[in-house]
Amino acid sequence: MHLDGRSAIVTGAGRGIGKEIALELARHGAEVVVNDLGADRGGAGTDNGPDDEVVAAIQAAGGTAMAAYCSVASYDEVGRMVAACAEAYGSVDIVVNVAGMLRERMVWNMTEDDWDAVISVHLKGHFNVCHHAAKLMRTARHGRIINFSSDAFKGSVGQCNYSAAKAGIIGLTRSLARELGRYGVTANAMCPLAATRMTVNDKVIEGMKRRLDNALISQAQYDNFMAMPGPEFVAPMVAYLATDAAADVNGQVFHAERGRIHTYFYGEEARSIHKQTDGGLFDLDELLQWVPNTLMSGIPNIAPKQDA
Repeated sequence: MHLDGRSAIVTGAGRGIGKEIALELARHGAEVVVNDLGADRGGAGTDNGPDDEVVAAIQAAGGTAMAAYCSVASYDEVGRMVAACAEAYGSVDIVVNVAGMLRERMVWNMTEDDWDAVISVHLKGHFNVCHHAAKLMRTARHGRIINFSSDAFKGSVGQCNYSAAKAGIIGLTRSLARELGRYGVTANAMCPLAATRMTVNDKVIEGMKRRLDNALISQAQYDNFMAMPGPEFVAPMVAYLATDAAADVNGQVFHAERGRIHTYFYGEEARSIHKQTDGGLFDLDELLQWVPNTLMSGIPNIAPKQDA
């Protein structure tokens, strides 16, 4: 099998995308640490049940797995989880960071706790796992890091905390790729589209129906939302990135959904203006003239002002 002899830590593995990834990695021979605090969608509460169910499913299929119930937001708890993986399985070869939560509010209604909680679980949580695992991967001169971002990195209404965290995860991932690549460790990011309790629940469906009724979205858009594919379509690409065959895939951002995987042309220069005179110093009058006709020509305001 493609991942025989490899060990993996999958965070957020009790449900949804993380669960499907843990099962997929185990199916291909990896020994898996199944991590999930068991909190609700907003980050409250704990429940060991989902972890235990995934571990039991892997073991019933003949695989090897153990549970880790810690919070990825805790630096020390994550350190102990990574050490436990190395002790039990002899190495830490694969890290897949999926754990997340949502606290959705418009920025003027968002509390400090809403912001801090989401950043702690997503961005700091990714850092915690990568930091502790990277120490071992660097020494072993082998490793695969797959971090979960989201298309929300482009900006998402009512989710400025989540969008900021997911954009930060892409920056983190590309930095890790540059820092660790020389040691045989790759780092890539995934932006999935999948129906989970994070993306589709009664409240979200109610909100989409309200948008449809108010003609804010089309029937086709609503139907596409309701037909959102399941998380099982995301897992195979993650498994591929964990294999030796992906040794030269590093610092990339992928999107995966049913029947479709694509990359992002991320961070490359698109348009430019140049000034060779006056030491290259633009003045404001020049920019008032040139920017609308060059850098921003044909590019619309993504959210133009509306009448009150």
